[in-house]
Amino acid sequence: MKALILVGGFGTRLRPLTLSVPKPLVDFANKPMILHQIEALKAVGVKEVILAINYRPEVMLNFFKDFEEKLGVKITCSQEMEPMGTAGPLALARDKLVDGSGEPFFVLNSDVVSEYPFAELIAFHKSHGGEATIMVTKVDEPSKYGVVVMEEETGRVERFVEKPKIFVGNKINAGIYLLNPCVLDRIELKPTSIEKEIFPKIASDQGLYAMVLPGFWMDIGQPRDYITGLRLYLDSLRKNSPSKLSKGTHVLGNVLVHESAIIGDGCLIGPDVAIGPGCVIEPGVRLSRCSIMKGVKIKKHACISNSIIGWHSTVGQWARIDNMTILGEDVHVGDEVYTNGGVVLPHKEIKSNILKPEIVM
Repeated sequence: MKALILVGGFGTRLRPLTLSVPKPLVDFANKPMILHQIEALKAVGVKEVILAINYRPEVMLNFFKDFEEKLGVKITCSQEMEPMGTAGPLALARDKLVDGSGEPFFVLNSDVVSEYPFAELIAFHKSHGGEATIMVTKVDEPSKYGVVVMEEETGRVERFVEKPKIFVGNKINAGIYLLNPCVLDRIELKPTSIEKEIFPKIASDQGLYAMVLPGFWMDIGQPRDYITGLRLYLDSLRKNSPSKLSKGTHVLGNVLVHESAIIGDGCLIGPDVAIGPGCVIEPGVRLSRCSIMKGVKIKKHACISNSIIGWHSTVGQWARIDNMTILGEDVHVGDEVYTNGGVVLPHKEIKSNILKPEIVM
């Protein structure tokens, strides 16, 4: 089987992290976002992954050289010279996707995290015999999304309703698809939306089915959702692989710590924290609802919550970082500095307080 991952553009919503690496390579729970997807695809027998990309393909391919051998998955790029929407990239990669076997292929949005129940998706797709299967997830406020209206018993999709004013359902497109090769015959080589142009046509021909995604789902393409996604991911680890989470008197709730990280005495870590490789957390530090990326040093008695600390940054003694602060790569926050929602670009030194959310260039 093959899979196409829609990597897309510049990752502006996750700046300043995406100023250092393309968005799919930003760490999430201590490994690049896209690696979570590729590992799950490999587990159900996918042998080739195609990355549909229009930004820095050489960075992606260099990164994946090591992983191709480790994972035993062939990884290639299909590069767009202009943005092609969410369906155009499938037409562009047609020669890579179609091999004459007739096997369906996966299509994924690279921002989506879930438990990736791909084996169940394959079984459901084969059982209904339609052209395409989309995964849907239930949401509390469907009026903010495009809602998928489907037959509950069979899963056949009847129609899509964009941001409904009255309640028509609570299931939305989760950005995970399994498509038969014949779907490519419906897509022209031009900028096209798979959600707004292709899927409604397949649904009107009664060939589109939806499977409700079990477990959690989150689009982590912006900081607040990234932190929420981390909480949901760690909750899922607690249920499915609790041995991967940290234990100890210094741990509160779900915490993921890389084996090479060093944590000092008297710290309180958690809930919902990921600490990456090579990090040094000095004594007396308090961390909650945050992601601490590779090579970060947090000095004594600092307090960090609801924030993302980029690679190789330093946070000074008694500093306080809060309210969705994002430090880019190699940012150095001074002792006793307070940042309230600052977004700090890479290679900066912060010596004075950031009292209200602002971008530090």
